[in-house]
Amino acid sequence: MAAAGARPVELGFAESAPAWRLRSEQFPSKVGGRPAWLGAAGLPGPRALACALCGRPLSFLLQVYAPLPGRADAFHRGIFLFCCREPPCCAGLRVFRNQLPRKNDFYSYEPPSENPPPETGESVCLQLKSGAHLCRVCGCLGPKTCSRCHKAYYCSKEHQTLDWRLGHKQTCAQPDHFDHIIPDHNFLFPEFEIVIETEEEIMPEVVEKEDYSEITGSMGI
Repeated sequence: MAAAGARPVELGFAESAPAWRLRSEQFPSKVGGRPAWLGAAGLPGPRALACALCGRPLSFLLQVYAPLPGRADAFHRGIFLFCCREPPCCAGLRVFRNQLPRKNDFYSYEPPSENPPPETGESVCLQLKSGAHLCRVCGCLGPKTCSRCHKAYYCSKEHQTLDWRLGHKQTCAQPDHFDHIIPDHNFLFPEFEIVIETEEEIMPEVVEKEDYSEITGSMGI
């Protein structure tokens, strides 16, 4: 039992959710997929997202929406965890934060709607509301671009090579179509929403002593 005055313990559960609930404008907590960045300011670049051991790009693992209402500059705040999933590393962890004030140029001042948007498409968005382009493979900042079509952005040469081999080679000459065709690069973790509840909300009710005796009697114990 928690000590008197202690803050309640919060537990997170990974659950399936429609794609629209995991977009940046919903300020989600989630596992896997591409990171739902809030804005371009302070985003980690390719060097910050390279594994310190093998040098390969880190993979997005999870993010938690953790606002600080007492601070105007962090009214919206996300904590992002990345890891290396290449053996034998598989242990390099790195944490970043991305935050915005409540009044900003990208999102409504009011809380996001709980209803799905009118458009129901599941296309991947690879550009932030601020205009920053994201890597087609991992969804992180993409400062590099395909020299042929100038439409595909990447965080690294490694991810550009991977995307070229898995589909961009065929669609590069069709810039009006490839943005909506993002192949499965087998780099991202499966995507789920993190639903957070307090420990008290999920603990089963305590059975009173007299009720317990009735139950055990009916079981022949």
